[in-house]
Amino acid sequence: MARIDKYMAVGLSPTVWGAEKRSDIEKNLDHIHENLSAATWLSSVDLPVKLAVIPEGGLQGFTDEVTDMDHATYREEIAIDIPGKETETLGEYAKEFGIYIVASAKEKAPDYDEKFYNTAFVIDPDGEIVLKHRKLTPLLPVERSVSPHDVWDDWVDNYGDDLDDIYPVVDTDIGRIGVSLAIEGAYPEYFRGLAMNGAEVVCRIACPEPLVANEGWKIQNRARALDNSCYVVAPNLGTYYLTPDAETPVDTFGGGSMIVNHKGKMISEHDYGAGSSYCAGVIDVEGLREFRTQSPLMNWIKDLRTEIIRPIYDQEIYPKNLWLDRQPVKHDEYAEEVTEAQIEKMIDEDVFVPPYWEREDES
Repeated sequence: MARIDKYMAVGLSPTVWGAEKRSDIEKNLDHIHENLSAATWLSSVDLPVKLAVIPEGGLQGFTDEVTDMDHATYREEIAIDIPGKETETLGEYAKEFGIYIVASAKEKAPDYDEKFYNTAFVIDPDGEIVLKHRKLTPLLPVERSVSPHDVWDDWVDNYGDDLDDIYPVVDTDIGRIGVSLAIEGAYPEYFRGLAMNGAEVVCRIACPEPLVANEGWKIQNRARALDNSCYVVAPNLGTYYLTPDAETPVDTFGGGSMIVNHKGKMISEHDYGAGSSYCAGVIDVEGLREFRTQSPLMNWIKDLRTEIIRPIYDQEIYPKNLWLDRQPVKHDEYAEEVTEAQIEKMIDEDVFVPPYWEREDES
């Protein structure tokens, strides 16, 4: 196995226009190229840039979440095929700059006529897709893509339920790369799944307000890196126009792009600024590997006592197969049908205690 030299990673914060038809994606792709050109040029002064990470929503925005567009219509009009025309364009960018590119898009679910996934992917410097990861937990209740867990029985039949099937990691010549899509990073178990599958650099791609302003985003990124002895490259979106014709953008993400090393230390951070921007930092995979194999204490995952952990998760909490035989419902219906039911379930099982005024009403 060849030595991996230190290199620069860049996390882009591109301006994005919400897509209302598939052709609108081209405008975002053109701008990503501009953002890449600046980031790779200026960040390669000391070390070559070998990894560029594009935040979630960078291709399509979040039209499915902010409009009442029918689910099936969104799939046909805006969701893309992966691989397809759009990933071919990103592949050309990867070849042009000689880098790995991490990105995501709402993808037509190949096994269903009307469903779509939120899919992350890694493209190598030859322009080939070398990893695909379907988002495990959409941002609830606003996101309407389908998680593998929402169609669990079919997913297990078609893909399996091993680490590679749920937490895929690709072994590359710049290290082992995994992807965490936005709110997935709020669940420690998902990062741990990537780390236990060998991930050394985890790209956590974007998260909306208010998680940035209240520092939840930063806390989670640093904790996930520290807990799993891995690098975290976490870019956030820049200026966001909700639709292609919007005159005024809305800062729905709040900046906070960052890169964190395997000890949980910030090595790059970029607050929000009007327009587009990026963060950049050095990735030292060999240093990480030395730390993982030499540290007697802070390399936490070597000491997991899995028998002790198992009772925590040996129960059903969120219902599987929720959208196996139907489409995801709209926001209000979801809140009533799922969110309220989940909170009630946690109270019934004595995990949550309701506030005193609810207890008084019951008495």
